[in-house]
Amino acid sequence: MTMRVAKLAVAFLGLASLSACVSIKESHGFVADEQLTQAIQPGIDNKDSVSKSLGRPTFVGQFSPNDWYYVTQQTRRFAFRNPRTVDATILHVSFDQAGNVAAVQTTDESQIVAVNPMGGKTPTLGHKKGLLEELFGNISSISQPGLPGADTQ
Repeated sequence: MTMRVAKLAVAFLGLASLSACVSIKESHGFVADEQLTQAIQPGIDNKDSVSKSLGRPTFVGQFSPNDWYYVTQQTRRFAFRNPRTVDATILHVSFDQAGNVAAVQTTDESQIVAVNPMGGKTPTLGHKKGLLEELFGNISSISQPGLPGADTQ
């Protein structure tokens, strides 16, 4: 009887631990509505009508405030791993100088560039201190003139 209970307990614990390894789907950014995005017409809509139908853009162009970008990204993450991009859509709305829609373009994740930062530390110029110099480097500077704690006469 106890062997049967032990087997059931091990099976239950195994199933419970496997349920923690479920793939998690997440959506980030602009939630695209197909009808609203197709309703934007060059020459007819302007900045006000686009902002009313789609909302504020995800970001505005760096060099021209007449370029609006709406970015949608779906990621998938398995257990404790880093998320992986499954699908991404970029809606680019260009305006002319009068504020009317000049062009609407939709692209996929092939236009996205992955930027990997340096591995946890920023390189600095100059002298690199060792461990002992870091620990004991300030011992001789305690009584230097002009520093706090120095006697001035």
